[in-house]
Amino acid sequence: MKHSLQLKLSQHLTLTPQLQQSIRLLQLSTVELNQELERYLAENPLLERSDIASGDESPAAPATDAEPRAEAPASSEEAREEPASLAEDHGFGDEHAPTGGSRRDDDERDDFTQFAAAEPTLHEHLLQQILLTGLTPRDKRIAEFVVGHLDEDGYLKSDLEELRESAIAAMSDVEIEELQIALRHVQNLEPTGVGARDAAECLELQLRAMPEDTPHRAAAIELVTRHLDVLAARDFTRLKRLLGVSEDELREVHALVLTLDPKPGRAFDQGDVRYIVPDVVVRKLSGRWTAAPNRDAMPRLRINKMYADILQASRENGGKHLSGQLQEARWLIKNVQQRFDTILRVTQAIVERQKNFFEHGEVAMRPLVLREIADAVGLHESTISRVTTQKYMLTPRGIFELKYFFGSHVSTDTGGACSATAIRALIKQLVAAEDGRKPLSDHRISDILAQQGIQVARRTVAKYREALHIQPANLRKSM
Repeated sequence: MKHSLQLKLSQHLTLTPQLQQSIRLLQLSTVELNQELERYLAENPLLERSDIASGDESPAAPATDAEPRAEAPASSEEAREEPASLAEDHGFGDEHAPTGGSRRDDDERDDFTQFAAAEPTLHEHLLQQILLTGLTPRDKRIAEFVVGHLDEDGYLKSDLEELRESAIAAMSDVEIEELQIALRHVQNLEPTGVGARDAAECLELQLRAMPEDTPHRAAAIELVTRHLDVLAARDFTRLKRLLGVSEDELREVHALVLTLDPKPGRAFDQGDVRYIVPDVVVRKLSGRWTAAPNRDAMPRLRINKMYADILQASRENGGKHLSGQLQEARWLIKNVQQRFDTILRVTQAIVERQKNFFEHGEVAMRPLVLREIADAVGLHESTISRVTTQKYMLTPRGIFELKYFFGSHVSTDTGGACSATAIRALIKQLVAAEDGRKPLSDHRISDILAQQGIQVARRTVAKYREALHIQPANLRKSM
């Protein structure tokens, strides 16, 4: 086989590091973006975060090309006619200026709630009460052991025999009787109902803690201890027969049971609090709904002037490493700016198409797909998907994820289309206005929607109802 050299021309696409960084930053949420920026700030000395207004520093060469202005025009054609950029409006273009809005007084940003004392957990609350009881040290230790096995709702899910086997490892010669006595002491603590083994016992503990002359207390105890499954099935006719009460009396018994808390420990549940930082703010200005960037969500980045001056003065003496970091810092500032520009353009396009939602609510939501927004702003559908994921807008109606405004459609009798979001809102309204004694079935809701020109199958109604966490008709029945 003879070897030879050949020249061949071909075309292929290559993702530059700058483009890869831009894509990665675009798909991050605001919280994740700030975490990523902290990593860059720790690795690159030429990059710094600053709260100093752009007017305090001398401007340098712009870092990016022109982009559409903050208040996006009504169409993509108008966007191309107005070359003003978000960089000019918010200081992204100044190399030594912060990539954000003007400085705000520190006093206005103070949040003294962070200094508030932490609320005690359920276990801490119970242990404090045990310390104040007159129990012997051993009994206190066993009661503390029982408290340690309560779940976040205040229930004891472990069997006493299992507890005894676990307790033997820490305390020798623990008897079942001692655990039973300790459990009764725990069940006498606040909040009432803790230490129960199931929901029936939890409700019974709360009822027995009420004064004996409480109206319908005895009937309520019988209901929760023997007929709780019948109450869950909403079979009120059978309940009247089992309890031997009239309809009015059953209504009073039911009202008394509804005052009880089936999860007494949830008042102490601190949970995993997640704060949402909106990327854009939507307001109605001069009769037009307009999106504007949330300045508090825009990180203020700039090139460190001292290092930039040192680099400028030592171009010939080993400045290659710093030169690379300077270029990386410029790329990051440009990509952060591009991220907010893109989010703003996409948001404005969404707002213009969903303006009826801002005026009238969910029932006025129109069908919208990614392709429609992609064509409007001149971007790919995958880019729109990245932009609308974990990005939020603050509106007079609340905070919404951008992806919330997209949804499938259902055809109407007039040949139009109705958004799935609007249909869910209609279902919610119908259920809220229904007669509790005769709740609407899924089939009946489907018929009502058909009368309004919206053809929705019963299965679809059931799917939307479950998505709204609305119970079936038989479980919504009231007296």
